[in-house]
Amino acid sequence: MPRNAGPEWLIEEGIGEHRAILTENGAIRAARIDWPGPLAAGQVEDAVLIARTAGAKRGLLRFASGEEALVDQLPREASEGAPLRAVITRAAIAETGRLKRAQARPTTQPPRPAPTLAERLRSEGETARVVRRFEADLSADWDALFAEAWSGEIAFAGGSLTISPTPAMTLIDVDGTLPLHALALAAIPAVADAIRRFDLAGSIGIDFPTLSDKADRRAVDEGLATALADWRHERTAINGFGFVQLVARLERPSLLHRLARDRTGAAARLLLRRAERIDGAGALLVAAHPGVLAAVRPDWRDNLARRSGKQIRWQPEPALALDGGYAQLVDL
Repeated sequence: MPRNAGPEWLIEEGIGEHRAILTENGAIRAARIDWPGPLAAGQVEDAVLIARTAGAKRGLLRFASGEEALVDQLPREASEGAPLRAVITRAAIAETGRLKRAQARPTTQPPRPAPTLAERLRSEGETARVVRRFEADLSADWDALFAEAWSGEIAFAGGSLTISPTPAMTLIDVDGTLPLHALALAAIPAVADAIRRFDLAGSIGIDFPTLSDKADRRAVDEGLATALADWRHERTAINGFGFVQLVARLERPSLLHRLARDRTGAAARLLLRRAERIDGAGALLVAAHPGVLAAVRPDWRDNLARRSGKQIRWQPEPALALDGGYAQLVDL
């Protein structure tokens, strides 16, 4: 089937991970990722209020899974130990050295599971289609996107971006060999592309080169405004040190935050995706670093055997990098 020319979200519901890509003219314009299981925005569930300071509207909930969430807008009568139905407004976000709990608020809505990626996108008015797997060339594009997120580095003509999730914000550092004004302008398309492809939101800081000329800074502001015109956010003007801050509504972890929270878990999901895509006769040999194989849950192993219809042989290889796992067909 030929690639689509117009924009369309495609969803691949893999083992332990659902992936969505917005494709246009044969390229990935934006992406989202979901790891089903933890609390997610839109989920409604009963919990127990386990902590609250007297008179405060905020507290701490514990759900049946054991996961905790911060709750706001508590009614006056809510007391510690009491049951409380809540809707999740933001999933937990992990950064290096810190985990921000999920956020919730009380609700009277009936319980419901978290919406799927397809349901979320369609509720936003997007066209979304679930596919068994991405086409080969789009799959290669996804692998390249994952590799960029794994390293946190993106190259562009004349420079590069280094993207780091921190407790305060996601930082994007611009570096390169071009003259400073040219480097700043050349980085703008790469920054806008990274924000959409990594599904970044919340507070984002961009460290452009220092530009002393006001006209140069104005050109960067105008360039960012144009590049991010269809992305809902607020933005500061670039200051004399080259720093710009963006703020957008945050509901879910980005691909970068997923990797920061659980690198071996991300590598395990990548390994399963590689294994699931192999067709042909024979048994399936799946090899990876022992830490990655340890992160493959028993139900994921069963799911791979069921989806592939093959006998699976798991092989630990300590010399492999975390993201270096592979799968191949072998004789029965």
